[in-house]
Amino acid sequence: MGIIRYLLLYCPTNILTVCVLERQIFDFLGYQWAPILANFVHIIIVILGLFGTIQYRPRYITGYAVWLVLWVTWNVFVICFYLEAGDLSKKTDLILTFNISMHRSWWMENGPGCTVTSVTPAPDWAPEDHRYITVSGCLLEYQYIEVAHSSLQIVLALAGFIYACYVVKCITEEEDSFDFIGGFDSYGYQGPQKTSHLQLQPMYMSK
Repeated sequence: MGIIRYLLLYCPTNILTVCVLERQIFDFLGYQWAPILANFVHIIIVILGLFGTIQYRPRYITGYAVWLVLWVTWNVFVICFYLEAGDLSKKTDLILTFNISMHRSWWMENGPGCTVTSVTPAPDWAPEDHRYITVSGCLLEYQYIEVAHSSLQIVLALAGFIYACYVVKCITEEEDSFDFIGGFDSYGYQGPQKTSHLQLQPMYMSK
């Protein structure tokens, strides 16, 4: 049962971790500091979830399941951000860089079929250490690539959440079964002890 439980949680989390690492690389290339921080925390939580599965720690797995809810929420926000839902706008994606830099998604310039052209002279408002460019000919716009990444994370997170709940249920049932079998010990029950039937008799010595 332990091996099955480990595989049930390991398979989705392993796929999820690989996808997050791939996403982390491109977020680093694009200097997207908010997603980088979220990805880093997610990787740590996944490791703790696997540790809890191996060591029979349901609290770790429960914490992993709670984090997956927050992870889904974050990815929904990213999707709404790039699709400009409500008052959100991808033109103000300095939010994802904490306003530290003016970089945007790495896929904006390096998407499939994208052609980058430098514009000279640069506008007066452009920083001196940045180049002013135009991007054209992209087969798939960068915002849709980011949405696809987040959508995949949501699907994998939902699968991981379901498996985590199942693993916690299995561990809890095993613990309840063990407590029932060893219930006498919990009440301080002691089995009958052997008593000696020999009785000591006084000895008299004659003079």
